[in-house]
Amino acid sequence: MRRLSMTLCAAALMAGGQPALAQYSGDVIRIGFITDMGGVYADVDGPGGVEAIRMAIAEMGGEIDGRKIELLVADHQHKADIAAAKAREWFDQHDLDMLIAGTNSATGLAMAKVATERRKPLFAVGAGTTRLTNEDCSPYIVQHAYDTTAVARGAGAAVVAQGGKSWYFLTADYAYGVSLEKEVADVVEASGGTVKGRVRHPISALDYSSFLMQAQASGAQVLGLANAGGDLIASIKAANEFAINKTMMLAAPLMFETDIHALGLEITQGMYTMSAWYWDMNDESRAWAKRFLEKMNKAPTFVQAGDYSAALHYLKAVKAAGTDDGTKVMEQVRKLPVDDMFARGGVVRPDGRMVHDMYLLQVKSPSESKYPWDYFRVVQTIPGKQVALSQEESKCALWQ
Repeated sequence: MRRLSMTLCAAALMAGGQPALAQYSGDVIRIGFITDMGGVYADVDGPGGVEAIRMAIAEMGGEIDGRKIELLVADHQHKADIAAAKAREWFDQHDLDMLIAGTNSATGLAMAKVATERRKPLFAVGAGTTRLTNEDCSPYIVQHAYDTTAVARGAGAAVVAQGGKSWYFLTADYAYGVSLEKEVADVVEASGGTVKGRVRHPISALDYSSFLMQAQASGAQVLGLANAGGDLIASIKAANEFAINKTMMLAAPLMFETDIHALGLEITQGMYTMSAWYWDMNDESRAWAKRFLEKMNKAPTFVQAGDYSAALHYLKAVKAAGTDDGTKVMEQVRKLPVDDMFARGGVVRPDGRMVHDMYLLQVKSPSESKYPWDYFRVVQTIPGKQVALSQEESKCALWQ
């Protein structure tokens, strides 16, 4: 009878009677994070993004169904081949379960291809190109925080409404910059405006003088800055030094608290930007930001808050699925609403875009800022559906 009981038990386990623990591929749930850790976007994401993900892991208690949650971190150095190679190494040799793609769209696209091949979830947070959930969409890719379409339709439209009808673009020469330039240009032209020209600069450019002289010579009303992070800071500083800001309106569709902190309110006051989240929006965002600030000694950007939210949503999906199998987890990722301090009622569409409210922000004047990191006012809350690509506009085969 004892031998029979053991046989029946073994048969039950083989038939699927194993507890939830056996549904996991290993003893650890591994999240990977590949971003800019020391370059022009390090303040936007970097070490702060690492801390934000750790906050999400801690919120889950550090484990799911007895399986420890582990975080792997790497610097892509703004090189797509390095990002892809590291992702491949982690998936193939370290049983990586999920990857968070940080800043830099070119590296995000490269990692997304590897994740799709391995049938593992990838959450793009800092990478803004719409290609991730449009032409290059995949059942395993989520664009969690924002994309260039949403940024352009919010901030671009606001500048046009202020009278900025003719534009000249200073663009970072990689996927994000090119995508943002096109999206904003579409908004300008659809509103009856014109694009008088464009010039593209390499990432981490050292000298912007020739680019700015070309922009000024165009006679355009608006200098559209299709760059971010250290490049945005450097180009705005140069525009101020050459007095370009006296003859042209500066428009930065994507600008962060860290950029304002580096530049100062005197230079940036009045500028509009689009954001997926702002730390000083409500009591919940302020409480989370306070914990972050205590660890990092600076306010969090929306990318860092998005890192937290992406990790948390993934881990909730793992718990709901009872497995780390990529396909089954992605079913739960799409099924569960995103409800946390970053987004309320967020929905992951079939194309992978997580749609949630976006915010039009304006930089405060020095006299309006009352406390540290008090840099923006929320001008408008914009429903995600209003600025995201519609199904009719989408080129994603998964959504047709």
